[in-house]
Amino acid sequence: MFFAPAQQASIIISTHSDASICVLQSPRKPRVIFQSHRVAMHKSQSESPSFAALRELFRTRIAVLDGAMGSMIQTYQLEENDFRGTRFLDHPHDLKGNNDLLALTRPDIVEKIHADYFAAGADMVETNTFSSTTIAQADYKLESIVTELNQAAVACARRAAQNAEVATPGRRCFVAGAIGPLNRTLSMSPDVNRPDFRAVTWDQVVGSYTEQIRALIAAGVDTLLVETIFDTLNSKAALFAIEQVFDETGVRIPVMISVTITDASGRTLSGQTIGAFYHSIRHAKPFSVGVNCALGGAAMRPYVEELAAMAECYVTCYPNAGLPNAFGGYDETPADMASVIGEFARSGFVNMVGGCCGSTPAHIAAIAQAVRGLPSRPPAPASTSLRLSGLEPLLVA
Repeated sequence: MFFAPAQQASIIISTHSDASICVLQSPRKPRVIFQSHRVAMHKSQSESPSFAALRELFRTRIAVLDGAMGSMIQTYQLEENDFRGTRFLDHPHDLKGNNDLLALTRPDIVEKIHADYFAAGADMVETNTFSSTTIAQADYKLESIVTELNQAAVACARRAAQNAEVATPGRRCFVAGAIGPLNRTLSMSPDVNRPDFRAVTWDQVVGSYTEQIRALIAAGVDTLLVETIFDTLNSKAALFAIEQVFDETGVRIPVMISVTITDASGRTLSGQTIGAFYHSIRHAKPFSVGVNCALGGAAMRPYVEELAAMAECYVTCYPNAGLPNAFGGYDETPADMASVIGEFARSGFVNMVGGCCGSTPAHIAAIAQAVRGLPSRPPAPASTSLRLSGLEPLLVA
């Protein structure tokens, strides 16, 4: 934009305790062109006990995460009545496929899957809450039960963890609150003819995540895992919501972040490289950052290696069991996955490993064996350099 000398515009940056506002000041009228909320740890916040336990685990050995929940649920060949139970018998919308609902209608299945992963050697399982937000549950007209869904899912995972600890005295089993990417995106339009259109607003996404996060923390998760990120702006909304809830409770729990590289381009669906993504979320001071889903382990290697070289926190990796075949299944065997992930561990790339789509307790058992006794990756040294990002990263030394 060009202004004649008598109409020259100026940019004013105003910094407050909780936000920075950039205003384009022109003779016509001032206009806010940028506003960012500052994410910072308040002095009144204390760390939860799980911080120390997880730091010790990640420091001393390579930890093991569970595998796929959805793939295991499919093995039960559930029908509509399994999802409805008695409580939702008269619900006006089809419910088959709403796997998160099983925490209420078939908690026995959800708990059994968690138990099988702990038996396979997992140190941590994820709650069955990938879609337990008001935005995602709106597809099933179940927005009103989101808090209950999250609480029930945590209870299933916690019972399995406690039973595994009892079975092996001295063992510590962790529960991660799984936070999915949503089925709406802030960065992209669902309509190719209206590139400016968004199906959801920032405030709606923050509000939806906030309800889920409050429920997960209140129910007693050890850590939060913001995972399968394909749109960085959605993940920023989740991280912003997490900070708000930490402010409310006065207690912080570890925050783990995992991004998805969608194809051989090496970018997220919203266009960022792995380096640009890390620069975008580094301010949140995550406990760990990693890559999951989309690709099999072999195709994921260059992105895990790049992330391991720059991340000042711990690094996680839980790939799919290969790419989906023509029938929607996954072909990598437990030995296949264990071979690839074992090489990651020997190369010093990772602190926690596991499986995503198509992986089973057998895969996790093989992965746990492959990384047993291998040293954990030390985080990269803290950097004071200015790191910026768009679709590409920019490092100002």
